[in-house]
Order: sequence, then structure tokens, then C-alpha cells
Amino acid sequence: MKQLGRHDKNTRKRKKKTGRNIGIVTALLLLVGFYWFYQFNEGLSLSEDGSLKDKNDEFGIFDGPEPQFGEINILLLGSDARKEEDGRSDTLMIAHYNQDTKKMKIVSIMRDTYVEIPEYGMHKMNTAFTLGGPELVRQTIKENFDLDVHYYAMVDFNGFPKIADIIAPDGIEVDIPYAMSHGINMTLNPGVQKLDGDQLLGYVRFRHDHKNDFGRVERQQEVISKLKDEAVSVHSLLNLPKLLGAVNGYVDTNLEKMKMLSIGKGLIDESSGKIETLRLPVDSSYSNKRTNVGEVLDIDFEKNIDALTTFLDDSVETKITDED
Repeated sequence: MKQLGRHDKNTRKRKKKTGRNIGIVTALLLLVGFYWFYQFNEGLSLSEDGSLKDKNDEFGIFDGPEPQFGEINILLLGSDARKEEDGRSDTLMIAHYNQDTKKMKIVSIMRDTYVEIPEYGMHKMNTAFTLGGPELVRQTIKENFDLDVHYYAMVDFNGFPKIADIIAPDGIEVDIPYAMSHGINMTLNPGVQKLDGDQLLGYVRFRHDHKNDFGRVERQQEVISKLKDEAVSVHSLLNLPKLLGAVNGYVDTNLEKMKMLSIGKGLIDESSGKIETLRLPVDSSYSNKRTNVGEVLDIDFEKNIDALTTFLDDSVETKITDED
């Protein structure tokens, strides 16, 4: 029998090693796939009671333009209205994401801002959602603040505690200045402490402080920023498929899944930095006014548009902070 030469033996060894490596990689991919499938479905089970489950397209057409220069504006709408309250959107934010720098900025618009709603006249900002859903809110923002919004995400606040607990299982640290209890079905005592998901929801819902709704907006921005910081942890990365499953029933959006994953990947990169925040109206740009639609914030639009434009300019290293 003819003996194998050294070259043939080496070739056989390389093929054997290559086959073994392929087997290991295949096994790892299968394990990763199983892990993602299991975690995603575990997250889905948490969203079974979500009010937005299987309600895609319920809000009709959203006619946002295509993003330009890698800058994406996402309208974030959320309601913490109880059953006895109306269906207006109590939380209105714009998330500005730069695909090149991976930076995110959050703009909160006060719900009582007195604005021109196309075809409906002057109303409070949060009335736009009741009259025409996300699309009318988009039109109202363009009409009053000259800002294009490209996508929207409607969030059911009932899912907030579950999502927060997945991202930060050990809680989020906050400094509560005074006891909070009215209207949130719990009592949050003053002092530095870590809050779980249910407590965080009470913290951002609380309205009855000396800053009224301004204080609530500040707390919302604070919690979003801290959850984003927590999201870069190894634990949160491992729980990403579970998180994606959990939001399924609590978020309705026209943002494509691949773009959503791309933004999520960018945000959990440590180089993305802190989330910068702005509140509209900015300080010294509004007055309280009594109108036929109730108490409103009568604002200086020119001043607020200038502040908004400067804040969203990614070539400007600045952070605008509003405090009353």
C-alpha cells in the first residue's frame, strides 16, 4: 500500500481541524440562536397584557419625510392617563439620533404649550394626538417649531416597569427631595435610594410638586438618561432579546426593525456618551395664560425655535438645561 506523503498528511490534518472548527462554530451559533429565541419569547410573555399588542397601523398614515444627513427625529408619545381621564398624550418627546456620532438628544414639549394645530386652530399641544393621532402631532410640530419628524413610537406606560426591570434589575438610583404619594398609588419617601420599575413609574408620574408639570418632565428626562446609562452593562446586553420581546406589546412604531436595532446598538456603545436634554418652552420664553381651552403656556416661538435649532446642531458642543 502506498504511504501518504507528508504533504498529504498535513492536508488531511488541516481538513480535519477545519471540520472540527466548523462544527464548533455551528454549535455555538445554534446555542446563540436558541438563547435569543428563548429570551425573546420570555420577553413576549411579559407583554401579553400590552394595550398596543398587534395594533400596528391603528393610528393611520404617518407621513414623515426621509431623514437627511444621518440625523433621525423620532416622536415619542406616551400616556399615563388613568381610566377616568381622557386619551390625550401626556408625554411628548422628540428623540434626535445622529447615526454618525451615535449621540442621542431628547426634547420634551410641555403638554400645555399653546400651539396652532393645523385645521383645528389654537389648542394645547397634547390635544393634537386626540384629534389626529401621531400624524397630526407631527404636523403640529412642523407648523409651530419648523422641525421635521421622521418616525414615531407610541408607548404604553403600563409596560414601563417591566422594561425598566429588564434593563436595570437592581434599580435606578434617584434623589427624592420630598415625600411623593398623591395620585401614584404608593409613597416614595425622601432621600437617595434605588427604585425598581413600579416605583420609577410612580416617580415619573407624580405631578403634585411645586414645579407642577415641569417637575414631571424633569424626572422623565432624568430616568430615561439613567436607563440609557444602565443599558451599556453586560447584563443588559445579554437581556437584549428579552427586552425586544417585552416591548412588543407596549410599543407601536413605524420604525423598521433593522433601523431600530441599529439605533439600539449605537446607543449601548459606551462612546455614545450621555443623553442631552432640552425642555420646550425654555426658560424666560413663556407666560401662563387663561384661554377658552384652559390654562396654557403662551410661548415666544422665535426664541424657542432658536433654542431648538441650536440644541439639535451636532456641530455645536452644548447642553441646554432648563430649571425653574
